[in-house]
Amino acid sequence: MSVYGSFPGARPRRLRVSPAMRRMVAETRLHPADLILPAFVKEGISEPVPISAMPGVVQHSRDTLRKAAAEAAGAGVAGIMIFGVPEDGKKDALGTAGTDPDGILQVAIRDVKAEVGDELVIMSDLCLDEYTDHGHCGVLDAGGRVDNDATLERYAEMAQVQADAGVHVVGPSGMMDGQVGVIREALDTIGKEDVSILAYTAKYSSAFYGPFREAVASSLTGDRKTYQQDPANVRESLRELALDLQEGADMVMVKPAGPYLDVLAKVAEAVDVPVSAYQISGEYAMIEAAAEKGWIDRDKAILEALLGIKRAGASTILTYWATEVARWLR
Repeated sequence: MSVYGSFPGARPRRLRVSPAMRRMVAETRLHPADLILPAFVKEGISEPVPISAMPGVVQHSRDTLRKAAAEAAGAGVAGIMIFGVPEDGKKDALGTAGTDPDGILQVAIRDVKAEVGDELVIMSDLCLDEYTDHGHCGVLDAGGRVDNDATLERYAEMAQVQADAGVHVVGPSGMMDGQVGVIREALDTIGKEDVSILAYTAKYSSAFYGPFREAVASSLTGDRKTYQQDPANVRESLRELALDLQEGADMVMVKPAGPYLDVLAKVAEAVDVPVSAYQISGEYAMIEAAAEKGWIDRDKAILEALLGIKRAGASTILTYWATEVARWLR
């Protein structure tokens, strides 16, 4: 006799009997508009440069970035987050290429704006690490430590030149105290009240950033543990969240995504603003590498990882698979 004999209604498996049934009762769904494409653009190249640790991802030329943006828009992707990589020899202690109106990131923003207009939300990484010869996210003091307040002055300048270039959203990722408030004031001062701030609220000092360092040709030696968050801490993220919202953040982010789904869930539960999660380079590389070895089904693993991030509470997901997955979902 079936153990369910006395409970004829208790058969959850009835809702799993076919693909159509599973699709109908799915609690979490991915949509192209949930996805944001991170993209790298390198100054002074005419052809894209493959990133060895991220198969399928490149440092774009200006022309191929425009093409990638158009493809993302055509696939229904929500936005593109642009990271600039200056030419060799243009890095310095203050990261001045990051505030040059004709620097690679500002030029790329204008390129993408000309290509897709408002069909795609154009976002920019607001940080100094790509432009400093020491590789840190801020200005260093005489002792070689990141000077929080001096760095904020540079971030204000970066926000203004990126806004002037036509960006829709700035993404301050340096984890300096007070960065959101300073950037909001800087934008409002020049009449850019409509430019939104996506705050990197919970950005952890993670081992999963390795491939990204290649992607942006990072000059960093050492680590960023004095300003990025300790992977051991959760409550600290909620403190950062409260401060960012108080300072005027329009959206907030958890980064990385996969190893910090518990943090993502707590942040999403605590706020009524959009919450992003960044599926970072190491997360991408692990799936691609395992798939290349034949150890996992690549496409199914990608979708499962993204569903997990969405299920944990992300409104939008930054993922290097954004355009590809958006095409699957259409």
